[in-house]
Amino acid sequence: MNSGQAKATTIQLVKYGLVGVSNSLITLVVIYVCNEIIGLKLMLADVIGYVAGLINSFIWNKNWVFKSHNKRLYNEALLFVVGFLVCFGIQFVTVLFLRDPMKALDVDLFGIPSDTFGEYAAVCIGMVVYTLSNYAYNRFVTFK
Repeated sequence: MNSGQAKATTIQLVKYGLVGVSNSLITLVVIYVCNEIIGLKLMLADVIGYVAGLINSFIWNKNWVFKSHNKRLYNEALLFVVGFLVCFGIQFVTVLFLRDPMKALDVDLFGIPSDTFGEYAAVCIGMVVYTLSNYAYNRFVTFK
């Protein structure tokens, strides 16, 4: 990869990260509004929030991050959802495998009990795995 390609990939990764932050904010706001203001049960609000984040993510990734001009919107949307499910599954398995070993490290940081710290450390690692695998999937499969 030459320096021009590396720079373009870095910019694309930064944009992808910004879209991810906006997804998280939209998801949280929608969950809050649905649950606290509208009065929906938390799990229904959670589903609605994630769907809102997924729609936001598709629109921004298609048009801004990967700049796809594919006329087959349905195909890209389907591939995007499949990628989400596959990468979420990879993230989920990562957290399952790391949760107990991370808890066993017996790290007590900032007064957080080691069990809790270990679980959240595994979740954070899982988030990185999800982000990188989902970026690669979308770059090379969905919006190629």
